[in-house]
This record gives sequence, C-alpha cells and structure tokens, in this order.
Amino acid sequence: MGEATVKTLDSRTATPSPMVDDETTAESVHTGQVRRAPRSPRRPRIWFEILLIAVSYWTYSLIRNAVPEQRTQALRNADWIWEAEKTLGIAVEQSVNHAVNSVTWLIVSMNYYYATLHFVVTIGVLVWLYRGHPGRYAATRLVLFSTTGVALVGYYLYPLAPPRLMNGQHFIDTVLVHETWGSMASGNFKNMSNQYAAMPSMHIGWSLWCGLVICALATAPWARILGVLYPTLTLVVIVATANHFWLDAVGGMICLAFGFGVSYAWYRALPHRLPRLVLEDPNRPQRFRRLLPTRA
Repeated sequence: MGEATVKTLDSRTATPSPMVDDETTAESVHTGQVRRAPRSPRRPRIWFEILLIAVSYWTYSLIRNAVPEQRTQALRNADWIWEAEKTLGIAVEQSVNHAVNSVTWLIVSMNYYYATLHFVVTIGVLVWLYRGHPGRYAATRLVLFSTTGVALVGYYLYPLAPPRLMNGQHFIDTVLVHETWGSMASGNFKNMSNQYAAMPSMHIGWSLWCGLVICALATAPWARILGVLYPTLTLVVIVATANHFWLDAVGGMICLAFGFGVSYAWYRALPHRLPRLVLEDPNRPQRFRRLLPTRA
C-alpha cells in the first residue's frame, strides 16, 4: 500500500506543470530544453512613429540620391542584366512594355499606380498594424526599415540603369510619351532623383512586405486576395513602365528576406507569431505570452 502511494506521488511529480516560474524557464532556456521566448512587445506611440517614419524616409531619400550616378557603369550593368535574362529566357520586358504602351488608358493608369500606391498602400498597412496589431507593429516595421536600409547598399555597390534609359534597346519611357506624373526619374523630376538606382526594386520590396503582412494577419478572405494581388500587379507595372527588370524584383525579394531575418534575430519570432495586443503595464507578468506566442 505504501509502495503504491509512493509510485503515485512520483508519477504526479514527473508530470510537468503548465505553470513555469521564471527561474525554471531561465534554466531551461540556458540548457536549450525549450525555445527562447520572444521579446515582450511595447505599445507604439503615435508621435514617435510619425517622427520616425518621416525622418527615416528623408534619410533614405537623401542617401539614395547622394549615391554617385555612375552612368557608364550603370548602363554597362543594364546591358549585362539584359543579356543574362536573354540567356535565361525571361527577357520579356520589352514585349510587355510595348504591348501595354499601346493601350493608352492602361499605361497611364500604371504610371499613376507606380507613382502613388508605393507610398499610399505602405503607409496604410503601417496605420492598420498600429491600430489593430500594436503588439506586432514594431517587429513588422523593423522588417520594412531593415529591407530599405540594405537596399541602399545595393544602390551604392551596383548602379543600374532602368530599361527605359538603355541605349539602342528601344524601351519606351511611358511617363515621357504620355506626359504623366509617374516616375521621379523622368520628366521634370529627373534631376531630383538618382536615375541609376534600379537594383534592388523597392517597389517590389515594399509591396511584397504589404502583401505578406496582409495575408498573415487579415481575417477577411477578400483582404488576403488583395494581399496576393498587390505585389503581383506591382511586378507587372514596374516592367510595363520600363522602370525595372525582372531581376530587380528578385533583388527586392532578397532584401525583404534580409529584413525578416533582422526582425527575427531581434524579437526571436516572426512578427505574426507575436501577441496581437500589448498589456498596458509592461511589468505585468506575461509568462504564457512569452512562452507560447500565438496569432490570435
């Protein structure tokens, strides 16, 4: 009887309790028995976020435009990209450019799409995150900022002319032909922006960031469909307007992957795995939140 009682107590003791105290958790993490918990998110402050975004974009534009416009090297790199795509059998940019340009209303719409949605949709997604997913906002914003930051390195190391500026390839600069406002590197704006910063494409980097965030966090099916369509349509637009090669888009995707890596390294979890909401008191115990982050 006593022996049976001892066995029962031992089996009870062996059963792990769902309540894990801080000391046990720290020891388990140190020994590698459980995955490290993500950092506790903090509630974003609207004034700080507006200031941060404004200063960051101003800095990004300043650095991007300060990169030396190495025209000869940029054109040489464009020729190499074009030949590489021909070798790979994906050099369809010129065909798409000429085909879409023949439909005036469509190409004009794409010019304005290229000029505006790049900023409007990105800011819209940031606002949506700030209001609806404050616990995931900082991590997701870090992805965007890291993506943009590493893109500046690409602009400096690999100057690249867009297809519309290539010599002898007969690409159409749709903004000039249709006299629309659609590119900071065409028409009256060409002296305000570095025209040879096409690799990587941040139109793709930012639009894919928007699409992935929407697909991961939105609950409405129509919103997820838009999340898929937005970067897809952006890819068509940057090619049809002769602002980028397909491979520029690949560069943008690589930069975005880097951004997610930076965010994961800092927060120890992908943004959508962090808690949706943030507790008002950051010192309040959050054992289960930290150990078991969920999408809810």
